[in-house]
Amino acid sequence: MVFLIIVYWDNVGTAHFYLHTSFPRPHPLAPLPTPTHGAEKEFTSDVDAFLQKLLGGSLKQNAPSGKRTEQPSVPASNRPVLSNAEESVRGYDWSTRDAQQGPDPGGQQAERRSVLRGLCANASFVFPTKERSFDDIPNYELNHLIVDDRHGVIYCYVPKVACTNWKRVMIVLSESLLDRGAPYRDPLDIPREYVHNSSTHLTFNKFWRRYGKFSRHLMKIKLKKYTKFLFVRDPFVRLISAFRSKFQLENEEFYRKFAVPMLKMYANRSGLPASVSEAFSAGLKVSFANFIQYLLDPRTEKLAPFNEHWRQVHRLCHPCQIDYDFVGKLETLDQDAAQLLRLLKVDKLLHFPPSYRNRTASSWEEDWFSTIPLAWRQQLYKLYEADFVLFGYPKPENLLRD
Repeated sequence: MVFLIIVYWDNVGTAHFYLHTSFPRPHPLAPLPTPTHGAEKEFTSDVDAFLQKLLGGSLKQNAPSGKRTEQPSVPASNRPVLSNAEESVRGYDWSTRDAQQGPDPGGQQAERRSVLRGLCANASFVFPTKERSFDDIPNYELNHLIVDDRHGVIYCYVPKVACTNWKRVMIVLSESLLDRGAPYRDPLDIPREYVHNSSTHLTFNKFWRRYGKFSRHLMKIKLKKYTKFLFVRDPFVRLISAFRSKFQLENEEFYRKFAVPMLKMYANRSGLPASVSEAFSAGLKVSFANFIQYLLDPRTEKLAPFNEHWRQVHRLCHPCQIDYDFVGKLETLDQDAAQLLRLLKVDKLLHFPPSYRNRTASSWEEDWFSTIPLAWRQQLYKLYEADFVLFGYPKPENLLRD
C-alpha cells in the first residue's frame, strides 16, 4: 500500500490536506488479511500523530488565519454613533477604568475552572448534552468558536456578554479584516456591521469545508494547543439585556421573525403592521411576559433552536466537552479582560476597548420579574439552571419564592 498525504496552500493562505492510498491488485489465490481493530486504531493514531507533528509546531507561529477581507472605506471616527434610544437601552460607557494587575486576583480563575471541571465530572449533576463527546457535537453547533491561528487563541462568543468588543479584539489579533489594504490595529475602529458578519471570522463550523475528513483531528489539535476562553454573565440578567436590545429597539429582523409570532400567540393580536416602525408607532410591542412565555413554550424549540441571544451558554460553548483555560465574567470585565490579554501575551499589542457598561444590572431583576408569575419564574430557572450552576452564579432565591 502506498500512503501519501499531499499538503498545499491555496490562494488565501489556507492549508488543505488530502489523503491518498494506492493498493496493488490482490493476488487471486491469496485473500488480503482482514485488519484487526487494533490495526485500525494504530492507523488513526498515526494520522493524528502526523497532523500534530505537521501542524503543531507551526500553528502559533504567525500562521495565516484564512482569507483577509477588504472592507469599504469607513468614517474616521472610531466610536459607535448611537441614537439616544439605543444609547439608553444598550447602555454604552466608553470611560476608561483601571483594572487589577495581579496574575490571578484571589485565585479567581483557578476557582472558576475548578468549579466547572468538578461539575462536568459530577455524575449527579445532569443536563441535556452533558454526557456527549466532542465528536458528538454537530458541526453547526460549533459556529461560536472563533479561531486566531496567529496567536493560538480560540474564543467562544456569547451574545449579550461584551461579544462585540471581543470579536473586535479577535479581528485585530487574526488580521482577518483589512481597512484600505492594512489590518485594523484599534478594535474600536472596526464598524459594528463588520464585526457581526460571519464571513469575517474563522469558526470551527467552517473547518469541514476547508479540511474535509481531517477537520475534527485539526480541531482537537487546536483545542489542545491553543488558549481557549469565553465570557459569561448572570443568566437572568442576560435574558433581560437580550429582551431590551431586540424588542425595545426597532429591529426589523427580530420583529418579523420573533415579535410578530409572540404578539399573535401570547398577546392575542392579529392584523399586525408589516414593519417594526409602524408597530412601534401603534404601541405594539412584545412585553417581557410575552418573551418569557415564548421561552417556556415547549412548541418553541420544536420549530427551531433558541436564537443565540437567549440560548443557554452551555449549548453555545460546550464547557463539558471543551476545557476552557479562561472563564471571564461581565461582572468583572475590566480585570478579567486585562488579565486575559496578559495571559495571551498580547497586552502590549492592544487594549480591550474602554469598558462596556450595560445598565441592565442584577439589581433590576426583581423589578423586571415582578409581573412574572412565580410558576413561570421557577420554570425559567430550571431552563437556565445549568448556566447558573456551571458558572458559579447564585440561585436567585428571592425570585423563586413568594
